[in-house]
Amino acid sequence: MGSVGVDSLGPVAEPTEPTADVDDAEVRDQLPEDLNVSEFVGPYVFPNNNRRRVPGFLYLMIGIGCIATWAVAGPDGVLVNRGLLVGGIALLLIGAYHLLAGWNLVVDERDALVAATERVAFPVGHASAQLGWRGLASRPTWRILLYSAENPPTRRGLVLVDGVDAEIIAAFTEDNPEDWSDLDGSLAKG
Repeated sequence: MGSVGVDSLGPVAEPTEPTADVDDAEVRDQLPEDLNVSEFVGPYVFPNNNRRRVPGFLYLMIGIGCIATWAVAGPDGVLVNRGLLVGGIALLLIGAYHLLAGWNLVVDERDALVAATERVAFPVGHASAQLGWRGLASRPTWRILLYSAENPPTRRGLVLVDGVDAEIIAAFTEDNPEDWSDLDGSLAKG
């Protein structure tokens, strides 16, 4: 039988048998089955920004409730004071901002990639897309990084595509300054 000891953090169970030295290569971590996404098949769907509208409406309703409670209780209330009014106004402003920033993301990453490919003046090989937001209104904007189709790529570009109407916000292309000659002989410039 093992004994139970106590340290500063609480009871500690001591092992009944001495543990054998285990090689680090034998230790494996496993995810629970409900978190294992290796069996998931299908395209990735990026969450839409219009989800911001839900908390926006909640903030507006709670803010209206706070202001209405303050108005009914009056300025002389014991538990209801000017702080409830200020909090209600703050919630109204935050809710209005959430509604303003809740753009509907119409352009997905494939549409943004097509728009960016049409903008650059070279055939595109590898590319990647990242969604960011610009401006105070937090308008969704795709950042598309493109490389030319040669091996190794001789050109690269960065194109910003609006996530609401696919308008090209900015585009920058240049000769590829990266040197891959030390990686593999087949990638050497020549």
